[in-house]
Amino acid sequence: MSLAILHSRALCGMDAPLVTVEVHIANGLPGLTLVGLPDTEVKEARDRVRAAIQNSHFEFPARRITVNLAPADLPKESGRFDLPIALGILLASGQLRASGLDDLEFAGELSLSGQLRPIRGALAMCAAGAATGRTFVLPAENAAEAALVREVTALPVRSLTEVCAHLTGQQLLLPYGGQALVQAPAYPDLAEVKGQVQARRALEVAAAGDHSLLMSGPPGTGKSMLASRLPGILPAMSDAEALSSAAVHSINGGFRLEHWGRRPFRAPHHSASAPALVGGGGIPRPGEISLAHEGVLFLDELPEFERRVLEALREPLESGQVCVSRAARSAEFPARFQLVAAMNPCPCGYLGHPGGKCRCTPDQVARYRGKLSGPLLDRIDLMIEVPALSDAELQGGTPGEASAPVAARVARARQRQMARQGKTNARLGVAETEALCQPDSAGQALLKQAIARLGLSARAYHRILRVARSAADLAGSDTLGTPHIAEAIQYRRQLSGM
Repeated sequence: MSLAILHSRALCGMDAPLVTVEVHIANGLPGLTLVGLPDTEVKEARDRVRAAIQNSHFEFPARRITVNLAPADLPKESGRFDLPIALGILLASGQLRASGLDDLEFAGELSLSGQLRPIRGALAMCAAGAATGRTFVLPAENAAEAALVREVTALPVRSLTEVCAHLTGQQLLLPYGGQALVQAPAYPDLAEVKGQVQARRALEVAAAGDHSLLMSGPPGTGKSMLASRLPGILPAMSDAEALSSAAVHSINGGFRLEHWGRRPFRAPHHSASAPALVGGGGIPRPGEISLAHEGVLFLDELPEFERRVLEALREPLESGQVCVSRAARSAEFPARFQLVAAMNPCPCGYLGHPGGKCRCTPDQVARYRGKLSGPLLDRIDLMIEVPALSDAELQGGTPGEASAPVAARVARARQRQMARQGKTNARLGVAETEALCQPDSAGQALLKQAIARLGLSARAYHRILRVARSAADLAGSDTLGTPHIAEAIQYRRQLSGM
């Protein structure tokens, strides 16, 4: 036949819409024409497909070949359409005869020798097409990734000739049968952090309720160590959370099977731009906040980030997602991350240090801290100071509590939250906070005094209630008492001098 129709999928944000690859061969001047909004990578498939077909011992037809990637208004990018285009040419030219193509979806980039290279977004592709019941023919390097979607059957292939042999029945491909799940992830242990009892407690409360945290202190006090150990005390990821996180990394081309079930920990440099942090590009790609989805985003040297970059975090912190809009297209990415930030108290870093090393003027300190806007600080639940360790704590201090018992307490607190409201305390809405986080009479009186003295906003008021609820959950208490409210207020107080 002169017309062949196959199925593949494009990438559009987190979606993988179906693409129908139509190949028609007719008489006329020899040439290969691609239509259907292909980008440069797809247009270059002409040369890759020609060489791959010839090096796989087939004939490239010296006729007029038209390839349509439908729907026509959906932009197509990457080399993922090489395989279905090559198969369509072979089918339309009569060199290959196959049936049951409606039950298959193809994706893969061809090398000039006819070998298949891995593609981005195989996991997102399989997740989007799971409901169709089709079998996915994918490069062998993507098979383990695709197998994480349990409803999907994936056929791993290494070359164009293997696919052709399967379609003609000469040598059938076997579904991927490897074990997709790997061993439990290993995280840095909290026991390695000496001293810092208050900071460790704040980290535990933040982990219990999924709260954002800001640490301030001189260099070398353990802020980065504490932040890097937060993923190790968070509850284990559910299958849905792991799949959602892995899908984002798959779209970006950074998914590794050994990272399955591991909480992401992203720590971008302070020179990162707004598109790098939030996402962007002509074809929108996820940024650091989406790559930290279901994990931790650590911003070290917070005031050194550009102010407009930090302001871009305000909406994702509230909504848990980000919409990247460009002139040609837009895409939504999940961004349910836990923000942990660290900063020095002044430009030199030694304000308040026992050694009296600081030489910054009050004006320099004010300008340094003024880089952080009030609306951004208002969205941070816990603010703590991490002081310098004494000689006794540094040299002879007893080891801190390990991550395992802390993680067990956090897991119990999270279980209470899931049973009570089905979400973490940090994700409670205003009405839910009013209903589930009401303190007793003594706690209400204390909270009223705090509002008057600290000039708290309505957002800060509700965040205090949510943090107090997390402290109560760690204690196994159904009632919000004065100790829980007092602890939450202590974390909510502005850092000294801010």
